[in-house]
Amino acid sequence: MNSKIVVIGSCNIDLQCFTPRLPRPGETLHGTEFRKGFGGKGANQCVAAAKLGSSTAMIARLGNDSFGQEFHRALKDNKINTDYVLMTDGVSSGLALITVAQNGIAIVNAAPAVTNPDPLVFRLSDIFCVNESEAEVLTGMAVQSVDEAKVAVGLLLDKGCKQVIITLGASGAVFASQGNLTPVHVPTKTVKSVDSTGAGDMFVGGLAFYLAYYPQLPMREIVKRSCEVATVSVQNYGTQTSFPTKDDLPTELFL
Repeated sequence: MNSKIVVIGSCNIDLQCFTPRLPRPGETLHGTEFRKGFGGKGANQCVAAAKLGSSTAMIARLGNDSFGQEFHRALKDNKINTDYVLMTDGVSSGLALITVAQNGIAIVNAAPAVTNPDPLVFRLSDIFCVNESEAEVLTGMAVQSVDEAKVAVGLLLDKGCKQVIITLGASGAVFASQGNLTPVHVPTKTVKSVDSTGAGDMFVGGLAFYLAYYPQLPMREIVKRSCEVATVSVQNYGTQTSFPTKDDLPTELFL
């Protein structure tokens, strides 16, 4: 395997239901549209990097069912090395149920988040990147503003992370490192979001791409460009289908 970026993670089929608003607990709400697509954190990030022009490989396991076989073909169609994507008999491929409201906000189940991971996860990560919800789980504090994210970055650095990035959706991202403990906020431009599904994965895929192919750039510029490509994805429906290719983006993002 001779790939610039290798991703270990999940491959899930996304089942998206579009509704006028998000339903209340126990409420039955009429949906306006239903879509099926490819998702999963690992696969999304791998596809995002591949669409930007990276040579990528995926390490994952799929059920040897119709969903898994379809997903395996889709990875190949995106020119991703699938030598280490295992097809397993007797198990079902992963499914994600996603509700998208008219304002473009996507709701998924975050209940399985790990609240107390092995300390080595923090210390052995060169870059520890989480969104605001994940940061809340890992730090035990609210992360709903840029200022709160700056505090949370410091708490994660205290756990032994070398460098931390917290993505904040429409507010951009905040980052800091052991070498420079002062948190830096990188804003992003305001756009009309129609579907936020996978935007964080587009950011991480972009981050991996720029780290691999533009290592000479300062971290602030890498984070800024990653925010920009993620911003493009929220203006389109779907998960991987919303990810831009290199040809869709301004040339200055690749200088």
